Amino acid sequence: MEQYEPDRLTPAQTAAVRRSFRNGRAAMTRRSLLRASAGGALAVGGVGALSGCGIPAAGRTQGGTATEDHSAKEKTVGFSNWTEYMDVDDSGKHHPTLDAFAERTGITVKYTEDINDNNEFFGKIKPQLAAGQDTGRDLIVLTDWLAARLIRLGWVQKLDPSNLPHAYTNLSAQFRDPDWDPGRAYSYPWQGISTVIAYNKKALDGIEVKSVSDLLDNPKLKGRVGFLSEMRDSIGMTLLDMGKDPAKFTDDDFDAVIARLQKAVDKGQIRRFTGNDYTSDLTSGDFAACVAWAGDVVQLKADSPDIDFIIPDSGYMTSTDNMLVPNKARHKTNAERLIDYYYEPEPAAELAAYINYVCPVDGVKPYLAKIDEDAANNPLIIPDQAMAAKSHAFRSLSSKEETAYEGKFAKLTGA
Repeated sequence: MEQYEPDRLTPAQTAAVRRSFRNGRAAMTRRSLLRASAGGALAVGGVGALSGCGIPAAGRTQGGTATEDHSAKEKTVGFSNWTEYMDVDDSGKHHPTLDAFAERTGITVKYTEDINDNNEFFGKIKPQLAAGQDTGRDLIVLTDWLAARLIRLGWVQKLDPSNLPHAYTNLSAQFRDPDWDPGRAYSYPWQGISTVIAYNKKALDGIEVKSVSDLLDNPKLKGRVGFLSEMRDSIGMTLLDMGKDPAKFTDDDFDAVIARLQKAVDKGQIRRFTGNDYTSDLTSGDFAACVAWAGDVVQLKADSPDIDFIIPDSGYMTSTDNMLVPNKARHKTNAERLIDYYYEPEPAAELAAYINYVCPVDGVKPYLAKIDEDAANNPLIIPDQAMAAKSHAFRSLSSKEETAYEGKFAKLTGA
């Protein structure tokens, strides 16, 4: 069983976390922006609480620790999610899909928007999980790198497939088999987050951009290119452009990407590495093109006819936010029923129409078209087969790799 021994952050990792809080996805609100993946490093303020001696993971590494399930007698489920990551009615007081679930099942959902950042939330729940205690939550939503860590530590429960018939059937193929949770034994995606290339047509003024190579090598774009300050996104997109698989790359491959990006920095091709603040650079034309998050692009396109995107032939990066049942949760079956509910096409469509992220549920498009035809035809929300085939995930990293890679990336970006 893996022991929980918090990694002491190197200066580079500390800078990466602070960079994410300052202007990365951690600095964003949910509807208009994406939030931090923070590279797997722990929250700066939360490291000391469990440092020193190793604290045993609560339960087995495989399977987590179950407790008596009170679902049958207690018709409730506690659901912690990110802010503005759920459909809301016009009054702003009700969540229609959650209300429909409660009406159908008799299970009341205690819905709490208490996740603003992966690291911060991990700091809230780690003392209870490490001590083998109930967190007071039955369902939580975490980004893939942190979900992977909790699974390795044995801090989440293995899901019961018999309670997940829709989820098992309707999960999109591109999300079915991550290396950190093969076959989705412990998690199901809430939404997907895609990284693409965005551009400003007016600023490009006829210059063709089809690839990361165009961003890095076309002298006509010198000083008008942006890359993201999130390591997995910028490195992953460049790995793909260099013909490497982000799921299988080596140390040498990583170093080759760093060298390529450093060359572009040195010659002034890359204007800067940004968090979400690239949106203002892109709309103003200071960036002619940049590596961007699809959730932003959907909204920017709605506001400006000059903004558009491309998916490089080499592919694009996708990460996921994932639903998990923590150890000692009192209402595991109720939580599984809620997971399964959001894999029915109709509620999945209602959710997708409101939040505009990549929907991980097959069969949603005709239902979404009845609500919002433009959203149904938007490949950033409902990827077609060709686009889904170009999706790639960044592989899991060891603690040693994390330290080395974040250090090199921080040096590149000047963090």
